Order: sequence, then C-alpha cells, then structure tokens
Amino acid sequence: MSFYCHPNALCESDTIGSGTKIWAFVHVLPGAVIGEDCNICDGVFVEGSVVIGNRVTIKSGVQLWDGVRLSDDVFIGPNATFTNDRFPRAGQHLDTYPETVVEAGASIGANSTLLPGVRIGSGAMVGAGAVITRSVPPNAIVVGNPARIVGYVTDGKTQTRPTVVSRDETPHSSVAGVKLHKMPRYQDLRGALSVGEFSKDLPFEPKRYFLVFDVPSQETRGEHAHRICHQFLICVKGSVRVLADDGTRREEFTLDSPSVGLHLPPMIWGTQYQYSPGAVLLVFASEGYDSDEYIRHYDEFLTLTAAVKA
Repeated sequence: MSFYCHPNALCESDTIGSGTKIWAFVHVLPGAVIGEDCNICDGVFVEGSVVIGNRVTIKSGVQLWDGVRLSDDVFIGPNATFTNDRFPRAGQHLDTYPETVVEAGASIGANSTLLPGVRIGSGAMVGAGAVITRSVPPNAIVVGNPARIVGYVTDGKTQTRPTVVSRDETPHSSVAGVKLHKMPRYQDLRGALSVGEFSKDLPFEPKRYFLVFDVPSQETRGEHAHRICHQFLICVKGSVRVLADDGTRREEFTLDSPSVGLHLPPMIWGTQYQYSPGAVLLVFASEGYDSDEYIRHYDEFLTLTAAVKA
C-alpha cells in the first residue's frame, strides 16, 4: 500500500491517499476518506462519513464524527473536540448530521471545541481552548468562550496601521489601491471641526452614504468585496479595526479619528470589527446599492482576483 499504517492502528477504509501516515491506536471506520500526505497521530478516531483533504495534520486525542469535512493543509491540535448533535440523547441518532467544515489552511488549537454546523474560514486561527459557537471568517484569529475575533492573520502577522499621518501625506498601504487620507481639521477653544469637499478631498464622487453604529464589540461587519464600488470609511466616533485584503496581501488599520479616512477601491475584501462602545462608522460609496455588485463569498473573491492577475 502507498500509505503507512502502524501495526497497532485499525484502518478499515480503502480510501487513503499516498504518503499518509496513520500512527498507533488510530481507528478509521469504513467509508472515511483521507487524502495524501496526511499525518494522523496516536489515538485519533475517524468516523465513516468524514472527509479529510491533503496534507492535513491531526494531533493525538481528536475524534472526527460524521459530518466533519477538513480541507487541504488544515492543522487540528491535540484533544480538539468536534461535535455533531446540539441536543444529544442516549440511543437517539439524527437522520443526517450537520456539516462542520474547516477550510483550507485553517488551524484549530489544542482543547478547542466546535459546535455542530460551523464553518472555519480558510486561513483562520482558532486559539487553544476556544469554544466555537458560530462560523469564523477567513483569516480571523479567535479566542475565548464563546470565541471572539481578536485579530486577523496578515501575511504571517497582525499589523495595525497608525492613523496619524502628516498633512501632505496620503500613504499607500501594502494592499493594492488602499490608502489612508488625512482630512482637513480645524480646532480652537470652541472645539474641533473636520470638513471635506467631495470633488477635492475624496478620491471619488459619492452617490450614497451609510452609518454603522450600535455594533456589539464581538460582531463583525463587511466581510465582502465590491465589483465596481469604491468606499471611503471615516470613524466619526470611537474606534474600529478594518482589514483590507486584495487576494494576495492583507493589512489591518485602526480608524479612531474623524479626520482620517480609509479608501477601499473595488475588488478589495473589507472587514470591520472590534467596534468600541458607541462607535459610529460613516461610509461614502461611489455607487447606489446593488446586491448583484457584491462579492459575498471569500472563495469566489480569491478566484476572481486570481483571474485578473493571471
């Protein structure tokens, strides 16, 4: 056979990819699918309808129940717990089990727990001991019980771009077309005023605006890209963190001043999170609302940006 199975392992599936290593005291039931070059460590249990992609690492003490799908290059830490029934009873079984998906390149930390039916986005990082009660966006870093987003993976580390820029500076970020803008600000004993002329101070002529407010700190907004629409974001009260992603590079910004704006051009995946209490985000848009103009699935976004760059 083209895969390795330890003498003390029980592998009853006939669908195991080449180069995969299955170590001692692993039990793989009939029907399970395991891809190539995987590493299944001691004491793992794999139920019959589980599908595991290529180059997946599963550390000791993990049980993968029916309904679990692991995509390529996933890492599952020791004793991570998957579940497939929200209301289990002895002797009672569901006709079908909810699908729990861990997308490509995501990592699940040791001793974390995943409730049934959640989706862990590609490249996401689940911290050790986290309890996942709902789906995690691509590239998000989540910790705690219940798990909350504390950052995003940005080219190997999480960066925060300072919002303090000089009067004459409009610096580009590492993400294509994304730029911070310093807006005119005037201050005296009576207070402060920030002003902007659409044709002069914004990189486009807005056709609409919207305000985002009363957002609980654990919630995320955005999580989409636009095909043709430009956006200009100003946090007029409090602070909010913004992730910009062009499909190749990601960078994170903290908006915490009403005199600093962030330009997100079309085909940039934008996510806003960690709204401070009472934060208000003002967004100008270059186009009227059109639901067909949105790209709401990250995999589709990556496919479209790759096609443009090809």
